[in-house]
Amino acid sequence: MPSLLEALERKYFAECEFENAHQPELHKRSDLPNDFTVTKCGGRMEFSIFIPRLSPLTSVPALLVLNDCDIDSAGDFDSIREKCQRVRELDLAQNKLSDWSEVFSILEHMPRIEFLNLSKNQLASPIGTLPTAPTINLKSLVLNGTYLDWACVDTLLKNLPVLQELHLSLNNYRQVLIDAEEAEQRLQETETPEETERRITKAHPALKTLHFTGNPVEHWQEICRLGRLFPNLEALVLADCPIKSLQAEESSETHRYFPSLRLLNLSSAQLDSWAAIDELAKFSELRNLRVKHWPLWESLECTEHERRQLLIARLPNVEMLNGGGKISNDERVDSERAFVRYYMDKPEEERPARYQELLQIHGKLDPLVNVSLKPDKRVKVLFTYNDVSESRFVDIYLTVNDLKVKLEKLVGLAPNKMRLYYLDQDYKEFGPEEMRFPNKQLYSYNIQSGDEIIIDAKK
Repeated sequence: MPSLLEALERKYFAECEFENAHQPELHKRSDLPNDFTVTKCGGRMEFSIFIPRLSPLTSVPALLVLNDCDIDSAGDFDSIREKCQRVRELDLAQNKLSDWSEVFSILEHMPRIEFLNLSKNQLASPIGTLPTAPTINLKSLVLNGTYLDWACVDTLLKNLPVLQELHLSLNNYRQVLIDAEEAEQRLQETETPEETERRITKAHPALKTLHFTGNPVEHWQEICRLGRLFPNLEALVLADCPIKSLQAEESSETHRYFPSLRLLNLSSAQLDSWAAIDELAKFSELRNLRVKHWPLWESLECTEHERRQLLIARLPNVEMLNGGGKISNDERVDSERAFVRYYMDKPEEERPARYQELLQIHGKLDPLVNVSLKPDKRVKVLFTYNDVSESRFVDIYLTVNDLKVKLEKLVGLAPNKMRLYYLDQDYKEFGPEEMRFPNKQLYSYNIQSGDEIIIDAKK
């Protein structure tokens, strides 16, 4: 398997080889520019223009992508330092790296690296000796699908003092087995056999963004540990985590561990109660929220628009909901008023606390009148054939041809032998209008009760 150095040399420094064995004889002519050459082929003279090759790269670009190259080691470190002096972002996902000492050496010899992707490498083994000096430039680290244990995560964090973004998705974490020092006393008081495995460590205030997607964690108390570990967290992605409740066992004020959280993704959580939304409303800095694909939404008997209104009304601080644009002031006001009306006729015990808050803002609202803009489905029309007239109800969604079929029994004329004329009772002075289009529906004539349809036989 290739080393990192060999992989990047293949990609960026491979020499172009030319076959010169059967090159024709080249002749220079004084009357042509230097970049023209004459090729003598039999009795013909062919002219060729030679474009000089660019000099080979002396270093690779700032973004170095070497994913899925079967890399299992670093290679010669002096060459790496020389050729990767400009690298700031390094993608080594889906390789065969398994020794953390190789990773630390890569970081040491690429001192400008700010982003490192090690996803799906075989790095689950314990971390041995750490570098003597911490890695001071790395700001973003991706460890998705590495199945790294929590002791290794803790060790890494201690060596990455300025890390701002961490990806720990798809690592099959059911529990968070490290906790911040402030939890030590609580653990000693309520220690259980499974909690004895937890490691107490220092908080990491530099981290702002944590991706934790696709881990089978179910209990919010595990997420609270992440909040204690990263007290300045601003973005937390928990998509596809089967979380069943936003209440933690040790405290009812679980939002206090996320004082700076502005973005939270809880899509595909297993939450089935409005109580979860009410808990999210307590996150004072939360501005961007994703809560798609909850069992709660499937149980509601309302449209998607109505559901969005109920959500917006319950979340006064949220400015972006499930993606899309910013919630406008008009949409928020409409949602809050719709929320008040929705719960106005509900029993007192079913009304959430938010109802009283919004009632103080908007007052008691009159229920909306359910106005239907659809025309009546059936109207009473006067049918006239020769000198006989008869009033009948007719479905205005019938086509002209459908009406002729129904009138066949009434007047004894086949549909193809029948002409119909529509006479609007309000515009009789304009005379009747022939209904000549067989597939046109009756409502498009604006038929109302009291209008007349005249039946005539074709001649």
